[in-house]
Amino acid sequence: MPEIIDISVPLKTEMPVWPSSKGFKLYRTLKLAAGDEANVSQLDTDVHVGTHVDAPCHFLQEGTAIEDLSLDILIGPAYVAHLPEVKAVSAADLEALNLPPNTTRLLLRTTNSQLWANNVTEFNKDFVALTADASQWLDDIGIRLIGIDYLSVQRYYDSTLTHEILLKAGIIILEGLNLTNVTSGMYQLICLPIKLVGSDGAPARAVLIKE
Repeated sequence: MPEIIDISVPLKTEMPVWPSSKGFKLYRTLKLAAGDEANVSQLDTDVHVGTHVDAPCHFLQEGTAIEDLSLDILIGPAYVAHLPEVKAVSAADLEALNLPPNTTRLLLRTTNSQLWANNVTEFNKDFVALTADASQWLDDIGIRLIGIDYLSVQRYYDSTLTHEILLKAGIIILEGLNLTNVTSGMYQLICLPIKLVGSDGAPARAVLIKE
């Protein structure tokens, strides 16, 4: 049987979220222990928490919403690249990866993943992410999906240009991955964001299959 690797971050109250986010809350509205006929929970959350996908309308005025993203791009072969020494992923860093020919889905494992492994619950503003020139490089070589192992594909102190370049090019952005102990190489990616009609993003369950 092929190995299935869950690269999703568990959604829970004590987890890092973007500073302006209201975070994640899950609480019981009905309880068996209280005499109710069932356990029923209510969810109150930002759609950009944990492992999630950005829709074009997150940063583009005329961009489409999450339900319009192509499942053909969200499912298929993906290359995981390990960048253990990089603080900001530039076009030169991506060029040096020498990606396999015809790579269209790229997931980047950086030092960010160690934050998940260490269960760091505070938001880290110095996370590793892409520069704008890296986004343009991805478009130039035909990448259709880019994944990163923290809450944003762009650095905290940067402008929104990195996002805008990717989304205008039709590149799907997958953020908040946990790639701890995932070695570089080719996998099958399955990523299914919740089908929230009209939303600018959605939490997702993402797995890799190593054959």
